[in-house]
Amino acid sequence: MEVAIIGIGIHRFGRTEGVSGLEQGVHAAREALADAGLQWRDIQCAFGGSTSAGNADTMVNRLGLTGLSFINVANGCATGGSALAAAVAAIRSGEHDIAMAVGFDKHPRGAFEINPADWGLGQWYGEVGLALTTQFFAMKIQKYMHDHGITEDALIRVAEKAFRNAEHNPHAWRRRPVSYEEIAGSPMVSHPLRKFMFCSPSEGAVALVLCRGDLVRRLGRTPIYVKAVAMRTRHFGSFEVFSPCQALTQAPSPSVTASRAAFEAAGVGPEDIDIAQLQDTESGAEIMHMAENGFCADGEQERMLRDGETEIGGRLPVNTDGGCLANGEPIGASGLRQIYENVLQLRGMAGPRQVPGRPRVGYSHVYGAPGVSAVAILQR
Repeated sequence: MEVAIIGIGIHRFGRTEGVSGLEQGVHAAREALADAGLQWRDIQCAFGGSTSAGNADTMVNRLGLTGLSFINVANGCATGGSALAAAVAAIRSGEHDIAMAVGFDKHPRGAFEINPADWGLGQWYGEVGLALTTQFFAMKIQKYMHDHGITEDALIRVAEKAFRNAEHNPHAWRRRPVSYEEIAGSPMVSHPLRKFMFCSPSEGAVALVLCRGDLVRRLGRTPIYVKAVAMRTRHFGSFEVFSPCQALTQAPSPSVTASRAAFEAAGVGPEDIDIAQLQDTESGAEIMHMAENGFCADGEQERMLRDGETEIGGRLPVNTDGGCLANGEPIGASGLRQIYENVLQLRGMAGPRQVPGRPRVGYSHVYGAPGVSAVAILQR
């Protein structure tokens, strides 16, 4: 059964003083409903998540007590992608015709803090500094750069591109272009990652309205079809966020297995993708995820970035709205922001950052602790 996205809504990312995360989620939900031409009472089920701003299902207090099925989703940075996967599955199962996927968050300032025990780790993990994600991601990209010949030039170009794209995104947090020289000269946070190479915990919300494909004409909306959505967890031997050690035998990342599953389900390959949104918690993540999602071989990223292949006018535009680097990461909303951007692009409504040539197939990828990934492929 085909599933279509017929409504999208967003509350701008960044910092919005005096507005709770829940209120931002309600704003996005109402905007998505208006875009779909529907009322809250038309939604038969919803899936939503938030890490720091309360339970998503309490949105019904503002939207209406209609008795619908509303399930809370928690899956780290892959929360939004997991909410989308659940909504698609609910429609494909035949149980529901119209569903909503929604995510929001309002994180405190500063780096993400975790309790190692919540992730099945001993307190030693925090005591040696590995529970701080800036440390872990720096360690992971250091190894990748060593193994595949990636230099700091690639890290700088990823960040430069993100802020340049975000200049044209009214919903982004960081909209000031940052030059190559400014990024290269910015303070080192965790080697080799500098100040402008990390995303920040932030606020924001996104909501999507989905329906059965055969209802689209009756509802009178222009659909963007969900051709595939896949979510995977880690295997033994993959080196992920909060891994306490690295196994002697290596296994592929869950991003690799989720990507392969999505391509197989959609019946397309990496060469068919016109636009991609990849998890870029920091600059190194985008570089690694380019290869893990099948868009290049390990080590090819530096040339691709230098030649402009991932720019908005390039062969494979990546993170056209500025990604996590420029938008920040409200965990519950981040994955759905990628879908929002791809829908805008496939509709041809992205304004100054619109990818030329009428893109037809969009790809989104999220990755989160302790090693989960979700991939979605959309088609107009």
